[in-house]
Amino acid sequence: MKIIESVSAMQQESDILRRKGRTIAFVPTMGYLHGGHTALIREARRRGDYLVVSVFVNPTQFSPGEDLDSYPRDIERDIRICQEEAVDTLFMPAREALFGQRFQTAVILEALPRHLCGRSRPNFFQGVATIVTKLFNIVKPHIAVFGEKDYQQLLVVRRLVRDLNFDIEIVGVPTVREADGLAMSSRNAYLTTAAQRRAALSLHRSLYYAAERVAGGETSAAAIIRACRQRIAAHPETDIDYIAICDPETLEDMTVIDRPVRMALAVTVGKARLIDNMRLTPGSSDD
Repeated sequence: MKIIESVSAMQQESDILRRKGRTIAFVPTMGYLHGGHTALIREARRRGDYLVVSVFVNPTQFSPGEDLDSYPRDIERDIRICQEEAVDTLFMPAREALFGQRFQTAVILEALPRHLCGRSRPNFFQGVATIVTKLFNIVKPHIAVFGEKDYQQLLVVRRLVRDLNFDIEIVGVPTVREADGLAMSSRNAYLTTAAQRRAALSLHRSLYYAAERVAGGETSAAAIIRACRQRIAAHPETDIDYIAICDPETLEDMTVIDRPVRMALAVTVGKARLIDNMRLTPGSSDD
């Protein structure tokens, strides 16, 4: 496995691969790799014949007071996991290489970031769109793989690719969960007590509850959101940012569930801000 830190070296590597007719599959990450990331890596390996993974904790998607400095990091483990997963190149640029002095360009989407996480994290999706654009221009992939756990991010990237005419296939991979149902996340490392773990489990349990209600004929989004809010708030260490039932493409709030929708929520448990989502389909139960 090659480890590349230089932007120009990564671009040159990708140019050579493209001239040779190789299909570059790319998985961008912020590191602290876990089973969710390995699912993305394996899907990328299946779809391409040259696999690039990036590890970069992007400062532009953190707002003041968020956990940029304390975000979990373990570079040695990340390298070992990438080696075990037969990654061809691990791209690990320094912050200065991507956002040096006098950096002043941003990529901004108009509508999608106004919903869900974008309401409470106003800098987040501008930071995501900017770093993804930069990484696409550096790695030059044919295919890029993202997780559905970050559903809004996946939609933002797909819209970005369409709007800016990137010739890149964007692949979404279903959420990977722990044995107890908790969605895998680097921030799960912040859950330090059994009570916090139980509180965190209320997220996916509420989603499954909602899926069962919709499958059973409930059409009121407000009734489901109210019931799920009560279930989550019953745990003392939870702070609900949002619970939403929305259109799966535009993320606009829906009041009547008369077709498949996406339910998404964000809840802080202790120090961990956790997100999860699920498709709700009238007449069936989906994960």
